[in-house]
Amino acid sequence: MLKYIKSYAASISGIDIYPIISLMIFFLFFVGVLYYVKKMDKGFVSDMNHLPLDGGEIANTNAQP
Repeated sequence: MLKYIKSYAASISGIDIYPIISLMIFFLFFVGVLYYVKKMDKGFVSDMNHLPLDGGEIANTNAQP
Protein backbone atom coordinates (compact mmCIF):
# COMPACT_ATOMS: atom_id res chain seq x y z
CA MET A 1 0.00 0.00 0.00
CA LEU A 2 2.79 2.44 0.91
CA LYS A 3 4.63 1.54 -2.28
CA TYR A 4 1.56 2.52 -4.31
CA ILE A 5 1.22 5.83 -2.45
CA LYS A 6 4.91 6.63 -2.89
CA SER A 7 4.82 5.93 -6.62
CA TYR A 8 1.65 7.98 -7.01
CA ALA A 9 3.06 10.89 -5.00
CA ALA A 10 6.29 10.84 -6.98
CA SER A 11 4.35 11.42 -10.18
CA ILE A 12 2.82 14.67 -8.90
CA SER A 13 4.78 17.72 -9.96
CA GLY A 14 5.65 20.23 -7.24
CA ILE A 15 4.87 17.90 -4.33
CA ASP A 16 8.33 18.37 -2.81
CA ILE A 17 7.32 21.74 -1.35
CA TYR A 18 4.65 20.31 0.99
CA PRO A 19 7.04 18.69 3.52
CA ILE A 20 8.98 21.96 3.68
CA ILE A 21 5.79 23.96 4.29
CA SER A 22 4.61 21.57 7.00
CA LEU A 23 7.99 21.74 8.74
CA MET A 24 7.90 25.54 8.63
CA ILE A 25 4.36 25.62 10.08
CA PHE A 26 5.38 23.25 12.90
CA PHE A 27 8.54 25.23 13.65
CA LEU A 28 6.76 28.59 13.68
CA PHE A 29 4.00 27.23 15.93
CA PHE A 30 6.59 25.79 18.33
CA VAL A 31 8.52 29.07 18.45
CA GLY A 32 5.24 30.97 18.99
CA VAL A 33 4.27 28.77 21.93
CA LEU A 34 7.73 29.15 23.46
CA TYR A 35 7.48 32.94 23.11
CA TYR A 36 4.00 32.94 24.69
CA VAL A 37 5.19 30.85 27.63
CA LYS A 38 8.24 33.06 28.11
CA LYS A 39 6.10 36.24 28.19
CA MET A 40 3.43 34.86 30.58
CA ASP A 41 2.84 36.65 33.85
CA LYS A 42 4.84 34.88 36.56
CA GLY A 43 2.11 35.48 39.16
CA PHE A 44 -0.46 33.74 36.98
CA VAL A 45 1.88 30.78 36.47
CA SER A 46 2.44 30.55 40.23
CA ASP A 47 -1.31 30.66 40.92
CA MET A 48 -1.96 27.91 38.38
CA ASN A 49 0.91 25.87 39.81
CA HIS A 50 -0.55 25.86 43.33
CA LEU A 51 -4.21 25.60 42.32
CA PRO A 52 -4.59 21.81 42.66
CA LEU A 53 -2.89 21.82 46.06
CA ASP A 54 -4.97 24.56 47.70
CA GLY A 55 -7.60 22.12 48.95
CA GLY A 56 -10.35 24.71 48.74
CA GLU A 57 -13.73 24.03 47.25
CA ILE A 58 -14.80 25.49 43.96
CA ALA A 59 -16.99 28.54 44.46
CA ASN A 60 -20.36 28.34 42.73
CA THR A 61 -21.16 31.85 41.57
CA ASN A 62 -24.54 30.84 40.14
CA ALA A 63 -25.99 29.60 43.43
CA GLN A 64 -29.02 31.46 44.72
CA PRO A 65 -29.48 31.99 48.47
